[in-house]
Amino acid sequence: MTQPYVKSDINNQIATIEFFHPAHNSLPGDILAQLANTITEVGQNEEVLVIVLKSGGDRTFCAGASFKELINIQDEETGKKFFSGFANVINAMRKCPKFIIGRVQGKVVGGGVGLASAMDYCMATQYASIKLSELNIGIGPFVVGPAVERKLGVSGMSQIAIDANSFYDAEWARQKGLYTQVFETTEALDEAVKAFAENLCAYNPEAVKHMKQMFWRGTEDWDSLLMERAKISGKLVLSEFTKEKLKRFK
Repeated sequence: MTQPYVKSDINNQIATIEFFHPAHNSLPGDILAQLANTITEVGQNEEVLVIVLKSGGDRTFCAGASFKELINIQDEETGKKFFSGFANVINAMRKCPKFIIGRVQGKVVGGGVGLASAMDYCMATQYASIKLSELNIGIGPFVVGPAVERKLGVSGMSQIAIDANSFYDAEWARQKGLYTQVFETTEALDEAVKAFAENLCAYNPEAVKHMKQMFWRGTEDWDSLLMERAKISGKLVLSEFTKEKLKRFK
């Protein structure tokens, strides 16, 4: 696999949405847009009862923002537009009337932690350590912060946001509530995800829809909040501090 993609497949009322990028499943703007649109479209499909969100490859679930795009941002509007891509994906997941199961096979960095946090039920392997690296390059996890804080609590979120150089292992993430279960192998993870998704298909779709709304109560302002956060990140990415940090990724 060398070309980035977002694809979906529906089988027995279970929709599997998969994204991939050769740079450790990083997320450039076009992939973020495709991902948000796909989640919205699949969520509106009456044939679908459950959604599984996963990434391609064996190692990294998601490396977060595309450094190639970050380096090329030259003005605040472009910066805001890029970071709003993460806002759009999280809001699509939040508003989706179907439960979204996360299948996390490997490391999760930056914006990827936001994606994992926006899952309704997230399962992972022992290799799925997490890191919020944004402060390390001078930005801060502003857009994904509300989703991460909602799942890990203020204490857990602030710990990994401040300690921006460290990976926290999958068991730590499980104890904090990000992962529901941690498996030794990807094969075991896939078996568990499949069985769980099939089980959820027996639920009343209307009940699921109302339960999802109940679980996400208090996030109604995220359409505007996450865009405000995207504006902050879009400004910070232009700072001399961040530009100097990003030079090492060229």
